[in-house]
Amino acid sequence: MLRKLLREINKKKALIALLGSVVVAFAMYNIHAAAGLTEGGILGLTLLIFNLWGLSPAITSLGMNVLCYIFGWRTLGRDFLIYSSIATAAFSLSYAVFESFPPLFPAIAEQPLTAAIVGGLLVGIGAGLCVRVEGAASGEDALAMGISHRSGIGIQWVYLGMDLIVMCLSLTYIPLRRIIYSLLTVVISGQTVGFVQRGKERPSPETPQYE
Repeated sequence: MLRKLLREINKKKALIALLGSVVVAFAMYNIHAAAGLTEGGILGLTLLIFNLWGLSPAITSLGMNVLCYIFGWRTLGRDFLIYSSIATAAFSLSYAVFESFPPLFPAIAEQPLTAAIVGGLLVGIGAGLCVRVEGAASGEDALAMGISHRSGIGIQWVYLGMDLIVMCLSLTYIPLRRIIYSLLTVVISGQTVGFVQRGKERPSPETPQYE
């Protein structure tokens, strides 16, 4: 059964999902984390819950990500689960490798505008590559893909809506100045995901669409 499953995996799609996840991990560690930019989506929500009620992100993140992947799988099918597993594993492994070294651009901590723009573009490109092959490197990606597929709303607008909600709620514990730069980076990344995803070849009629 495992051999049959491996034969059915599109190697090109698997490679794209892997590459996209590595790009996201690189940007998250070397730019976003180094510049102290916060996140929207699932990660931002876990941080919000921790600051409001003291629940550990280790618990809330696991629970919410599992639910998001289940939703994505039920909505988008087996291929989503396959390529998302590849993307998630690649993200975790590459992030672990990156964080074993000092950040490549420590000076970017003093340049939040540059970090917001460059980081947003890189995260958007990486996540967009994963979405393009029907994979998700995180629970937020899985949730956005599922909502976009079911509602017909462009995935970039789904990302924007989720991030705006979390960012506004995060004002309860994060200074406005920091939120502004973080909001800029999530807007750029979300729109870039939509741009990269729309650039894919016209799918066959049975292929799920997220536009």
